[in-house]
Amino acid sequence: MNAIVNTRVPFEILTSLAPQLDVPNDGRPVPLSFFHAGSEIYAQGEKVASHYQIEFGAVRIYRLLADGRRQITAFHLAGEMFGFEADLAHHFFAEAIVTTGLRTFRPVAGLDRSRELLPLALRCMVRAQEHLLVVGRQTAIERIAAFLIDMADRQGELTQIELPMSRQDIGDYLGLTIETVSRVLSRLRDRGVLKFHGLRSLEIRKPETLRSLCE
Repeated sequence: MNAIVNTRVPFEILTSLAPQLDVPNDGRPVPLSFFHAGSEIYAQGEKVASHYQIEFGAVRIYRLLADGRRQITAFHLAGEMFGFEADLAHHFFAEAIVTTGLRTFRPVAGLDRSRELLPLALRCMVRAQEHLLVVGRQTAIERIAAFLIDMADRQGELTQIELPMSRQDIGDYLGLTIETVSRVLSRLRDRGVLKFHGLRSLEIRKPETLRSLCE
């Protein structure tokens, strides 16, 4: 599997964006907005007015298909930025998975911000490519193993990780049914690869075994 690209925003990049994104550069914090679980942050077709950085919580990016099904294209975690688009409208919905705090950055009119935003846009593009590699895997266990390794790497390569998203969310992200997600996670638990600590927290007890399943 290709190396996971971390989408957390380095301080120096965020600082360089200050003039373009109305970021205070005098030490004042950007105000924090709160969203309850299930709250919509922006809708598909809505005009792009801001970019967002997650202070705490998690966000899912998704689109509703013609047949009513939901396709999740990305999860964003604490420290990551989202809301970038190639044009002036959002092409997906963004929704808080759990209670989430966001810092909102509004572009300053009339300023060319392409150079400063390029590193962030490239990070988002590579993450999208990584998602395609995950869902393109042949078996459900390969997809879920790759997903768990991704979550662990994005949380500092920890062996005990938080999964703020539901089993249904994971299925909609990986192109699997909720039953398949639950069955594979149970199988990994029974093999001693995972140990669950509640519904949304798990320990990767055999990280090398898990990585071997998605290589």
